[in-house]
Amino acid sequence: MNRPAPQLAAPTRTFTQLLSSTRRGARLARLLAVAQLRSWGAGQDLTERAETVVAELAANAVLHGRSPGRDFRLTLVLDPSAGRLRVEVTDTRPDLHPHIPPAEADALHPGGRGLSLVAALADHWDCVPYPPGGKTVRAVLSRDGDRDGGQAG
Repeated sequence: MNRPAPQLAAPTRTFTQLLSSTRRGARLARLLAVAQLRSWGAGQDLTERAETVVAELAANAVLHGRSPGRDFRLTLVLDPSAGRLRVEVTDTRPDLHPHIPPAEADALHPGGRGLSLVAALADHWDCVPYPPGGKTVRAVLSRDGDRDGGQAG
């Protein structure tokens, strides 16, 4: 009697890169993320949403999480069988935690909308300590687009 061979789940893929805490480093994080996701065969929708999330989190790491002479870390974890991508950006400032400004914040202020974009594009996002000194901002994106856009605590 012939039985079908068991199907193995696609392996989880991980990419990690240290980048300089500069505008160039933030731009490189975005470009590397897109290149890596394309090489893994992630779908166009997931790759485009991840590109924006990486750009916003890397920019925040450079602008608000920077310590002189210290790099930030980009990590991508793709679980193809679950259709989920986790984006992590780790910086060296444990004292500054990200938050979404209130909706009534000054509309003319040039910044402060990055995390609102992350919340809109991701299933959820959160911030966790990164010992011995730092923090990691994480965002989870699903391939199917089933997002609630909330912050997980």
